Amino acid sequence: MRLSRFFLPVLKETPSDAEIISHQLMLRAGMIRQQSAGIYTWLPLGWKVLQKIEQIVREEQNRAGAVEMLMPTLQSADLWRESGRYDDYGQEMLRITDRKKRDMLYGPTNEEMITDIFRSYCRSYKDVPKLLYHIQWKFRDEIRPRFGVMRGREFLMKDTYSFDTDEAAARKSYNRMFIAYLNTFTRLGLKAVPMRADTGPIGGDLSHEFIVLAETGESEVFCHADLVEMGAPGASVDFDGDLQPLVDQRTALYAATEEMHDPAAFAAVPKHRQLSARGIEVGHIFNFGTKYSEPMKANLTHPDGQDRPVHMGSYGVGVSRLFGAIIEAHHDEKGCIWPDSVAPFDLGIINMRAGDGACDSACDGAYASLVAAGLDPLYDDTDNRAGAKFATADLIGLPYQLVVGPRGLKEGKVEVKIRRSGETHELSLEDAVARLAAKDFANG
Repeated sequence: MRLSRFFLPVLKETPSDAEIISHQLMLRAGMIRQQSAGIYTWLPLGWKVLQKIEQIVREEQNRAGAVEMLMPTLQSADLWRESGRYDDYGQEMLRITDRKKRDMLYGPTNEEMITDIFRSYCRSYKDVPKLLYHIQWKFRDEIRPRFGVMRGREFLMKDTYSFDTDEAAARKSYNRMFIAYLNTFTRLGLKAVPMRADTGPIGGDLSHEFIVLAETGESEVFCHADLVEMGAPGASVDFDGDLQPLVDQRTALYAATEEMHDPAAFAAVPKHRQLSARGIEVGHIFNFGTKYSEPMKANLTHPDGQDRPVHMGSYGVGVSRLFGAIIEAHHDEKGCIWPDSVAPFDLGIINMRAGDGACDSACDGAYASLVAAGLDPLYDDTDNRAGAKFATADLIGLPYQLVVGPRGLKEGKVEVKIRRSGETHELSLEDAVARLAAKDFANG
């Protein structure tokens, strides 16, 4: 994409109402625009990143055996009355009455709807296990929306729901999602700590939050350093095998937030392995048994002929919240530093002197070659000053910059800059293009 044809409304000044770095940079880099409190338009650059985050989340859900569907944003209040949550949920729920005076709501979550769908088609123990998920926009009428997409009113969520015959089978589904989440966050360039958590209004007796470490995180995290360093199981995990040892390995070590801190437990961790850091919640998983299936009569007929409620779990990832979390974990004083996996463009091409025949020819050729190699470059072909071009490239955080100027071309050289480390390489244009196409530069 040529920058002259792209829509990138960058701001020179930081908006005064943006309190945290991700909100500041998303506004400055022209990724989002606030339409009303807690509600944003996703502008082209931000939308490209959001789609990449969403796709990684989707791929890891599919690999874990979940099946994608799509549920509507509007739900009938009758389902929520059936489960008993309609009056309990509180003012965060946006309640709506349609023209026929039917009570509706803009879904903050989908436990009731997915239970209704399941009970309509599945009635035998032979119909499970099932893992169903969707990626859909949600709305919660936050009393005080703040921090940009980190605590907005409208947000993009991935919700998975599991259905099993009993508690033991339900735990296996829970473990599949636990491992899938670790793999997801690793692919997004994030270090995530799983932490036992309160089940809150979702219900149940087993729950984990996934906390991403970032200096500007909203909570303080206390944990054993091994819990961060051991990372994700990776692509080799057998989801049909026994995942409990992997889950136990990653939860046996102490982890807590400031709100759930046990000083004695933390003191038991060897001092050289104690880790105190800031963190951001990006995912939450629940095993809630028959909380919804029992009142909504979602039953399965078992081999003994008896009908019993299906055991359920839910597994949420804040896709749009992940966007902000990645920036919080990957930025510097100049702007964003996107991991390769979610960068809006693979690299930037900076023409230092647009209109100069040699520069234009070199940049056009490099652009065509990189596109032909399957890359997605952003070519700054504008007539802005060099300083402004560099500032924009750093602000939007593309992993690599190919800099082409008249002085370097006379010497047969161009420059490749690695955004994360600031490291630069002087190469011939042909070598630079070949190495970029081959992804032959270590990103810091």
